[in-house]
Amino acid sequence: MLFSLAFLQLFTLHNAVAQRHDMNLMSFMTLPEVRALKWEVNYHHRSRVAPGYWFFTPYSQIEPEQPTQKYQKYQIGPYIYDEDGMLIWAGSPMWDNQNVFDFRAINKIDDQPHLSMIVGSEVDGSSKGKGVIVDTHYEIEQQVEVLDDLHDFNIYEFNVLPGGKSALACTYRSRPVNMEDFGRPTEESWVISGGFVELDVATNEVLMQWESFDHIPLHESNLFHVWDTPMGPPGWDYAYINAVDKNEAGDYIISLRFTNTIYGISGKDGHILWRLGGLESDFDMDFIFSKQHDVRFVSSNSTHHIISIMNNASDERGNDENISSALYIEVDTVAMMARVIKRVNRPDSSLTRVYGSVQTLPNENVFVGWSERGYQSEHAPNGDILMTARFASTRYSTYRAYKGEFVGRPNQPPDVMASVYGTTDEDITTIIYVSWNGATDVIEWNFYAQAYDVGTPVFIGHADKTDFETMYIVDGYMDRVAAEAIDVNGKVIGTSRIQRSDIPSNWKAVGWLGESDPTPGDPSMIASINKGTDTTANSHDSMDSMAEIMGNNDSDKSSYANAKEVTNAIYKAHKLIRDMGGLLIFILAAYIVGGVLYGTYRMRQKSKLRSYQHVPLEEGLPLDDIHLRS
Repeated sequence: MLFSLAFLQLFTLHNAVAQRHDMNLMSFMTLPEVRALKWEVNYHHRSRVAPGYWFFTPYSQIEPEQPTQKYQKYQIGPYIYDEDGMLIWAGSPMWDNQNVFDFRAINKIDDQPHLSMIVGSEVDGSSKGKGVIVDTHYEIEQQVEVLDDLHDFNIYEFNVLPGGKSALACTYRSRPVNMEDFGRPTEESWVISGGFVELDVATNEVLMQWESFDHIPLHESNLFHVWDTPMGPPGWDYAYINAVDKNEAGDYIISLRFTNTIYGISGKDGHILWRLGGLESDFDMDFIFSKQHDVRFVSSNSTHHIISIMNNASDERGNDENISSALYIEVDTVAMMARVIKRVNRPDSSLTRVYGSVQTLPNENVFVGWSERGYQSEHAPNGDILMTARFASTRYSTYRAYKGEFVGRPNQPPDVMASVYGTTDEDITTIIYVSWNGATDVIEWNFYAQAYDVGTPVFIGHADKTDFETMYIVDGYMDRVAAEAIDVNGKVIGTSRIQRSDIPSNWKAVGWLGESDPTPGDPSMIASINKGTDTTANSHDSMDSMAEIMGNNDSDKSSYANAKEVTNAIYKAHKLIRDMGGLLIFILAAYIVGGVLYGTYRMRQKSKLRSYQHVPLEEGLPLDDIHLRS
């Protein structure tokens, strides 16, 4: 039982986080404030997917929770994951837990990778929101502010154009309108005029501005009708713009959801070049789409355009088709004909009633975000399903989903923390955790320890990076620890600060059996034990080498095997708690491992295992945990 108490302390911090009621969120040791969403991932043809990371902005609700008017920390905001759902970067504290939208990698500004996103408005009105561009170090490079006469920076679009000089955004304004178009010239109503603006990224200067109020009559709306009662401000949202894109010729396309129409807009004077779909379509077309989102130019010349759209085919009021789809449409503006050249149906044959996105990847694969629960899929150019994934939690969705290549190198150093556990000098252990939030090219970690504040750092082992956070266990009381991040070429690309290990405030209370509290050991003893071994070998090889160093003494072999068993037991219990969460599972695992530890203690008393024996792990011991700086 004394060992159980010591082991319980190992997960005190983790358990405090795990009690936050959602076992579908990852919890972290190095920065416990962040809770990243877990994924359910299913690959059909892994070898055919495009390379790249996933870019998501999960949210549980658009408005903050009542009655606190705050969002729950830190579960929303911009997140990057790899193709297995492993966390790469959690950016929620960067914006003090604000909702973030339209988060994507942009590799068309210069020769360096960038990220763009929309940061939502503050509830207290202190900020109207903004479009933001950050660099490879996750540092803000540009901020685009909302126009003075607008309520907020609309969440639907922040489209940074090639070269990075300008960006497109959607706008919403309340306008009074005469109802003559409805045959009621003596009446007036307020409407929300949907539009877009092109802004200079550096100066916020308006380069182009367009509004539906000036070009789209009321009768094109599918939401409001001739018999509807006039409204006061803000009025009917009769158009609902949700996407805008621009081609090389300087013309625009926009999506108005409440007219079921894609509009071509002249970049010279803003007049409508053509309408695709809706009540007044200019094209001969043998297909329909409705309630659409995310229109994009795939290719464009003076007479032919290929565009992609999310065909929601439904909204909260009902549906026009039985399944949502991603459509690729060829638009011939000479013959005035339009045809679907590719249709990708939602893999689960369901409907995406709100939001969604369609992205054409560099290898011509199609990456589709179906919004609810973060549901996404990747398809080959011929439509084959290559991958599907969704959030494990049912409480979150994302407006859009993107995939792309990105290289991240944070300016902040890696985060490391360590804790010391044990009940005697013979079994005392230091457990080290390390992560580097946003670093994309770390392959492995080297670990160092020093005996006192001015001591020389001593190499004590290494572990492969196989998850966001890596855990490493070493025998002995390591007072101060640090970690180096190593890339694929073996180069050190980042070094953590020296971190002093956490120790119990009361050693006796956690089962310490010694007459006096333990004191830090000399890590050079581990170095001497490792002398002659290949320090770049993997953990399994290091374990085998350690057995050889210990010789053929049966007592030493038994002690080594016991130490290895303890290490594996700790890892398995930790992994169980990480994956499943919850106080009951935590207690069960703690007592099981406590029993193993107690039995090991008895065996170690007989074999008298010497202190500071290096006990590396079978693997790098990944942990879905991170540390994140506000």
